[in-house]
Amino acid sequence: MQNKKVYIASDHAGFELKEALTAFLTERGFSVEDLGPFTYDKDDDYPDTIAPLARAIADDKAAFGIAIGMSGQGEAMACNRYKGARAAVYYGGNKDILKLSREHNNANVLSLGAKFLSQEEAKEAALEWLNTGFSGEERHARRIAKLDL
Repeated sequence: MQNKKVYIASDHAGFELKEALTAFLTERGFSVEDLGPFTYDKDDDYPDTIAPLARAIADDKAAFGIAIGMSGQGEAMACNRYKGARAAVYYGGNKDILKLSREHNNANVLSLGAKFLSQEEAKEAALEWLNTGFSGEERHARRIAKLDL
């Protein structure tokens, strides 16, 4: 049984995938808090929902976040403006990036590109990422500490 806290948010392009991932992760025992949007709005702006996710992650050091947009790029940029939030982008391809973002960079937000991932690919990516730990190696910890200066 999982007990990891996961904050999740999207824009309109990621809304459908957010809904699917919320249910999927909840069914697997993760404590998921949906930060929106709560209805589809083609004119919404990702900073409005991603900023609360980044703030939640910065405040809750034990939690993880999943941000979802068309490419995931803008969502990661928005997250990475907040001290303590470290977002990595994944939109398919080599899954090593998922593990490396956790093991080496201690990423606490996974930003997914909904246009480039099927729901199944996104589910697999989220599980792989959430179930990978930070290596804790001194060189990686030292580098991460420099991000928040």
